Amino acid sequence: MRRIRYERPGGPLLLEETPAPEPGPGELLVHCEAVGVTLPVVRKVTEAAEPVPLGGELAGEVVTVGEGVTRYRAGDRVTGLCFGHGYADFALLHEAMTSPVPDTATAVDAVALVRSGLVALGALEAARPGPGEAALVTAAASGVGHLAVQLARVQGGAARVVGAVSDPGKADFVRSLGADHVIAYDDESWGDPADYVLDAVGGELLTPAVAALAPGGRLVAYSSGGGTIQAYDLLVGAKSVVGFQMARIARGEPELYERWRRELWRLFAEGVLKPAVHGEFGLEDAAKAHAVIESRRNRGKVVLRP
Repeated sequence: MRRIRYERPGGPLLLEETPAPEPGPGELLVHCEAVGVTLPVVRKVTEAAEPVPLGGELAGEVVTVGEGVTRYRAGDRVTGLCFGHGYADFALLHEAMTSPVPDTATAVDAVALVRSGLVALGALEAARPGPGEAALVTAAASGVGHLAVQLARVQGGAARVVGAVSDPGKADFVRSLGADHVIAYDDESWGDPADYVLDAVGGELLTPAVAALAPGGRLVAYSSGGGTIQAYDLLVGAKSVVGFQMARIARGEPELYERWRRELWRLFAEGVLKPAVHGEFGLEDAAKAHAVIESRRNRGKVVLRP
C-alpha cells in the first residue's frame, strides 16, 4: 500500500510503499476512501521535535477486524479517528473511536462532518448558548468553524451570528453559511458585543475576542494556538473563559460523544447542517493539501482521497 511519512521536522512529505498493517485486539483495518487534513496534523510536521505518524480523521470500508471487535465486520462503512498512520491506502481504527456512516452519506461527507462537527458542537455546548443570543465564531471558514457558524443558529438558537476570518475574501462563503455579519481579524471594530465567542485561533486573537464579549459573556477556547488572557479583562466585564477538548469527551464520556454524533447525522439528514469541502487531493498531493491549510486559504474541509 501507499503511505505518507516524513523524516525530519518541516518535511518534506514522502510517498512510500509499505505492507498494510494488521489489526490488533480491538482494531479495524479500513480501506481509506477519504482522510481529513487539519491544522493540528499540519503543525505536527512543522513543529514536532521528531517525526510522528500522520493520523487524524478518515472514512472508508472495513477490510478485516481484530480480536474482540463486535460492532463491525468486513464491508461496513465507517469513520473514525486514527492515532497511527492515517495518510495511507489502509489504516487502523480503534473500535471505540469508530462510528458507522449512513447509507445516504459519502466518505467525504463523513470526514467533513463528524470529527469537525463534534468539535464545533462540543464547543457550542460548552458556551451554554441561550435562545436569541449573539454568537461570534473565529476561523469561520475553517473545517470546524464553518460548521460552528451553522450550529450556532440551528442548534444554539442564536439571533445573530458573526463570522471572523483572516481574509475578507472569505466573507461571501461565510455569509452563505448563514452568518449575519463577517469581520476580518484586523478590523478596528468587531461590531456589537457577542454573548459568546467560539475561538479556534488563540494567540494574539484572544485579546480582541475577549473584548468582543458583552458583559457576562463567555469565550470557549478550542485552539491549539495558545495565548494569554489578562485576568483584569475578564474581571471588569464579569466575563468567563472555558477550554474545550474533544479528546476528553471521547475518552471519558462516550455516551455524550455518541449522542452528539447522532445529532450531527440527524441535522445532516434534515439538510440544515451542510459540510463544505474546499478541495480533494490525491495521496501523492498531500503536500499541496497541507499548503492550503498552512496558508489559511481553505473554505471548508480539505480532504485527501487515497
